[in-house]
Amino acid sequence: MCHASWAHRRPHGFSYSHGFDPQAGAFAWGGFMAPWGGDEGFGAGGGFGVRRPLRFLAHKLELDEKQVVQLARILDELKTERAQAAVDDRRTLAEFADALAGEQFDKAKAGAAGERRVESGRRLRDTLVRSLEQIHGILNPEQRARLAHLMRTGILVV
Repeated sequence: MCHASWAHRRPHGFSYSHGFDPQAGAFAWGGFMAPWGGDEGFGAGGGFGVRRPLRFLAHKLELDEKQVVQLARILDELKTERAQAAVDDRRTLAEFADALAGEQFDKAKAGAAGERRVESGRRLRDTLVRSLEQIHGILNPEQRARLAHLMRTGILVV
């Protein structure tokens, strides 16, 4: 059965393809992931994931237009940093492989690759912390409590 023949069966606003990370069992966008299972019908019984965490958060947190625009900018920055971290990870793996491939183990190359991985993780961490601080600033106390609940229960993974 081709993709188009079953697409009509999916509920509006849900997708199998946008940003799905099979290892995490979640849909990712900009550093935030909305899990496969979700709540209130998001994944219940049908195996659907949230298509876009921005839409999901806008709905769950009852964000106004200004907040949605600000959150989109923040998530876009996270998305960019995650993409860079993925590139760095591929380079790191290639350098580790190169260190092993020679007649002698290249400890310097392996060390440099390890440093790349650490620095990439540090940049991603810093971007995430800055993003969470910015999100805190645009949400009211009730919205922050809802977001914290989504994170604690695993409905939203950061």
